[in-house]
Amino acid sequence: MKTTLWRFAQFACAVFAAGVLAGEPPTPGAAAGSPAPLIRTHAHNDYEHPRPLLDALDNGFCSIEADIFLVDGQLLVGHRRSQLKPERALRNLYLDPLRERVKQNHGRVYPGGPGCWLFIDLKTDAEPTYAALDAVLKEYPEMLTRFEGERTQTNAITVVITGNRPRAVIAAQSPRWAAYDGGWNDTASALSPQLVPIVSEQWTAHFKWRGQGELPAADQEKLANILKEAHARHRLMRFWDAPDNAVAWKVLYDAGVDLINTDDLSGLRAFLLAR
Repeated sequence: MKTTLWRFAQFACAVFAAGVLAGEPPTPGAAAGSPAPLIRTHAHNDYEHPRPLLDALDNGFCSIEADIFLVDGQLLVGHRRSQLKPERALRNLYLDPLRERVKQNHGRVYPGGPGCWLFIDLKTDAEPTYAALDAVLKEYPEMLTRFEGERTQTNAITVVITGNRPRAVIAAQSPRWAAYDGGWNDTASALSPQLVPIVSEQWTAHFKWRGQGELPAADQEKLANILKEAHARHRLMRFWDAPDNAVAWKVLYDAGVDLINTDDLSGLRAFLLAR
């Protein structure tokens, strides 16, 4: 399994030279006092932590998720409209702090580390929200991966659009500053991995196992098959709504799931560093 993961990591490096790879152990090269970047970690609903973005970075996470609403021309971060506040804008919580960090670290999120993913979940109408987001992303060319046709200019951070994503609009755009998150049916599709580098799916919609005992044989087979399909098309795989505990993390890790989704930042970090 480790050999397979490493071969896939080498491929991912070729596609996204500065992107997140699909293997472990943590990437070497972090500066003294800096957390080791953990390339298979995904901070689900990151903005719900006490220190959005910063808690994830302090734990070495290389994939972070923020939900946004378009409200009066502003892109505000939150899970529900009732949580939205003008000071919790995407710029303030994520883009500007990331730009400053990348500048300080000479073009990387972590000193000498890998590229990172920023998932942006569109909660309001797809096309106007994406249009507003695209206008903002264009202001950060020094840190964001740029896509133009089949060419990719990799950078410190690759943005992935999820949620209410306007697939046709994104696919037709060139150049663009984001890829989009695929679903189960995209796993083995002919879509370019530059357009759909990752597939994210709801665990409970496809698997019966809920994080206790052994993974049933039927679930093992289904998981192995979907990962094989995704990796054959050069896509990473992530599951949301999966059990979020050490038993589940081990199952996902050993199976080869590329990004392990969690709300428990320090718990997943400790688990991975102990392996």
